[in-house]
Amino acid sequence: MKALRSIVDKLKPTFSKGGKLAFLESTFDGFETFLFVPNKTTQHGAHVRDCNDMKRTMIMVVIALIPALLFGCYNTGIQVGLEGWTAFFYGLVRILPMIATTYIVGLGIEFTAAQLRGHAINEGFLVSGLLIPLVMPVSTPLWMVALGTAFAVIFGKEVFGGTGMNVFNPAVLARAFVFFAYTPQMSGEKVWYSDWTMMGAQVDGVTGATALEQLATTGNMQYSALDAFLGFIPGSFGETSTLAILIGAAILLFTGIASWKTMVSVFVGGAATAYLFSALGCFDYPAYYHLLVGGFAFGAVFMATDPVTSAQTSTGKYIVGFMTGAIAILIRQVNPAYPEGMMLSILFMNALAPLVDYFVVEANIRRRANRVKSVK
Repeated sequence: MKALRSIVDKLKPTFSKGGKLAFLESTFDGFETFLFVPNKTTQHGAHVRDCNDMKRTMIMVVIALIPALLFGCYNTGIQVGLEGWTAFFYGLVRILPMIATTYIVGLGIEFTAAQLRGHAINEGFLVSGLLIPLVMPVSTPLWMVALGTAFAVIFGKEVFGGTGMNVFNPAVLARAFVFFAYTPQMSGEKVWYSDWTMMGAQVDGVTGATALEQLATTGNMQYSALDAFLGFIPGSFGETSTLAILIGAAILLFTGIASWKTMVSVFVGGAATAYLFSALGCFDYPAYYHLLVGGFAFGAVFMATDPVTSAQTSTGKYIVGFMTGAIAILIRQVNPAYPEGMMLSILFMNALAPLVDYFVVEANIRRRANRVKSVK
């Protein structure tokens, strides 16, 4: 590390103000702070800074996504009839180009925007670049992944001013764009398919509806609740295993990165609404199936808890979380043409989160004003 630090220090004057490549200062700073802890100390004021800057926070989120990523690799191979390490490496070979595409396109746009504005490189895409492939079917063509990524970064982030200013979660926005623009590739019978030959094993063409689509169309699914919990079902790459997602949730909660108030409230809202519809006789299968299939658990853990697009107040987190889960199940139940509701629910509550916070703050102000009046 000392040798690497020495190399960076020697290059820094070239990219600093007055250097030959000063116009690339933002890009150089982004790479430097990614490799090393920011060299900043507090000189004035009451705010304390430590080594856990946003990049370190984003890296912890990436670590929390690893269980879902690894299981997704294995499950992708299982779904096309492979076994063991062959299944895992098949899934890995399928997802790596998608991940590379999102990072190349997304970071390319963000680096360009930072250079044009003279701002520091934003760190948020470290997570978004991994989230986007995980919420899409592995069969999604790379050009669609690239197009969805570009739309999310440009119209979901940069037009609002970049990371920290965006209204909508970029990964959800990328999925929404691809879903509505190219619906057959994101849902229905074309979600899973392959005709590859890999490691000497012939992979036959596979098509089939996801477990959630089976519930929506037939009222039952060909998989057990245990299969759905463990993740041995077809679906978007990182969304199938509730167990792997919960391991990631434990990492986020243990490190204090995600809000347990939002996360738990999403599950409570979803469960309450599902059991309400079940009590009304709207479906015959167990209500908890809704929490195990589709993107519900993944959205609750990794997207609804986004600190930028979710509520900021404590009470607001409860409200937004509960409504996110409730609306997701509502969309699933009342719209048979759209069995997955988590994506739209998150986007809808992203738009309403500032309004929820506004009313929470106003209510607190009125309460305090009333206390002052009562004391007088």
